[in-house]
Amino acid sequence: MRPSFHRALPRTVRTEEPEHLSNADVTGDRSARRAVTVFPLLVLAAGALGLLLPGSFAGWGEAVPYLLGVVMFCMGITMTPEDFRGVAKRPWAVALGLVAHYVIMPGLGWAVAHLLQLPPQLAAGVILVGCAPSGTASNVVTFLARGDVALSVSVATVSTLVAPLVTPPLTLLLAGEYLPVDAGSMVTDILKTVLLPVLAGLVVRLLAGRYVQRALPVLPWLSALTISVIVAVVVAGSADAIKSAAGLVFVAVVLHNGLGLALGYGAGRIGRLGEPASRAMAFEVGMQNSGLAASLATAHFSPLAALPAAVFSVWHNISGALAAAWLSRRRH
Repeated sequence: MRPSFHRALPRTVRTEEPEHLSNADVTGDRSARRAVTVFPLLVLAAGALGLLLPGSFAGWGEAVPYLLGVVMFCMGITMTPEDFRGVAKRPWAVALGLVAHYVIMPGLGWAVAHLLQLPPQLAAGVILVGCAPSGTASNVVTFLARGDVALSVSVATVSTLVAPLVTPPLTLLLAGEYLPVDAGSMVTDILKTVLLPVLAGLVVRLLAGRYVQRALPVLPWLSALTISVIVAVVVAGSADAIKSAAGLVFVAVVLHNGLGLALGYGAGRIGRLGEPASRAMAFEVGMQNSGLAASLATAHFSPLAALPAAVFSVWHNISGALAAAWLSRRRH
């Protein structure tokens, strides 16, 4: 899941030391830290609510794709032409980030499922998380880690736009041994819930940019609240299974996310992108759009298969914030 936090970030911060920050940069830094701190707490509270009061969300499952569409619309409306120019400026770095994301995380999902001998529904869910585009607050976490924010935004944008072409076949290839996968139907769902809302947001930004600018501070919180509702619905749908499988799923998610962060950073170093870009790569590889994964798992597999995505949505925000805090104390 990826709330649209990156517009609040001062892009110059990625190459500056704390003592050189302007007042605007400091304000952006504080805002970003609040966002990264509050968001996982909201998701955690939503998950607890879904677990304790599952009946309150009965029948809400069909609303999940529409809720995800709201999040993707918020993402699209925060995009600017600068995001796309960033891709053209450094095609090699963006291409490396894209390939690393869609090779490392799907492969790790498959490996973790085999290593832990997960039941078919959970295995498919873990793999589906790995096949999703980059996710929640990766741009903000890159900023806090003093990484290359512009590269982070570029990779996140491209990975989201190509998801309809990449996520379904990867899921079919890696999860097909566990459950039947209708890749064609999955393409249609991703187009409807991801690509079309993002494009709609872009159009609104181009046509009504002056009015949108005033609303930008509200959009991250609208996204965060919407994602929290998605998590509550997903957890409520698999509340009974969580009691018996939560421990195993948590281990799978921690392994998947932790190895993704480490290998993403390593890919940046091997590609000789430099320290700031390598930090961006870590978060663009290791953090997933688990909201999309939860929606697809619910629609194409079962509520149980959506459980890894719900746990991932909480954990990768916590691990990302911790990793960013550690990296920010290391000089480039």
